[in-house]
Amino acid sequence: MDGQDRQLRYFLRIAALSSLSKAADELNLSQSGLSRHLAALEAYLGKPLFNRTGRGVTLTEAGRKLVDAALPSYARIDDTLELLRDKEGITQGDLRIATIHTFSYYFVSDLLARFLSKYEQVNLSVMARSSPDVVSLVEKGKADIGFVYDSAVASEFLESVPLFVDEMCLIACPGQLPAETDADLSTCHMPLVGFPEHYALRRMLKSAGLDDRVVVVAETIDAMLRLSSTGIGACVLPEHIPTQLLADYGLVKVRLEKPRLQRMVVAIVRHDTAAETLARHLLDMARSQKI
Repeated sequence: MDGQDRQLRYFLRIAALSSLSKAADELNLSQSGLSRHLAALEAYLGKPLFNRTGRGVTLTEAGRKLVDAALPSYARIDDTLELLRDKEGITQGDLRIATIHTFSYYFVSDLLARFLSKYEQVNLSVMARSSPDVVSLVEKGKADIGFVYDSAVASEFLESVPLFVDEMCLIACPGQLPAETDADLSTCHMPLVGFPEHYALRRMLKSAGLDDRVVVVAETIDAMLRLSSTGIGACVLPEHIPTQLLADYGLVKVRLEKPRLQRMVVAIVRHDTAAETLARHLLDMARSQKI
């Protein structure tokens, strides 16, 4: 019975797309494998269900009768499943999150703690990557939701939801910072520790004319802070970086007055992500997260 149910669902996708190859791609099957399922169903019925043409397939009379009988029934079943899921909610499963490294220190960690307090049975997988990698992981379906700066998102497949504005600050050893409350990098020619060139925050420095100040490159926040603690250069990082973390490295932060640097933080999901999924629940929670 299970095999016949699967064959009927495969048949309905072929009928909807009028193509074996398109249906195979959508169902993540080989075309030969899908053809075998269809052949088994046709053998059981003793009738062909499709006419093969150069551009795809068309329904035979038997195929049209089967669509008319099966499609409404499966639609009712699927609608009922959706209603039950919406009513009961999704409380367990796997959720893959991609985020740029920076957010794991002050936004994503707090968000995921809140999420797990409500969805205790969810298995989380967190991938910290560069901005382009986060976008690529979500775009390719290898991550269910991503957190990144809006400047990195340029994809027709993704839905981008604004969350908050990240203001940058200057971080360095206390003796290296200017005496004033705020820092002005247009007059203070301090060397900088920066991310690699493909990171969003490095591109931000470049757009502000500060790229030539970068004397050493590091891929993680911890590496940047360790380097800055030696006095080799200052970091330009979000002001939300925890003060206690900086204190552990003997560093302090001051507001960056000039140039004023900020970026919009966004959550990204694929447009085809269903409205009632764990990723959508996390997205709703991210919208209400206070920074």
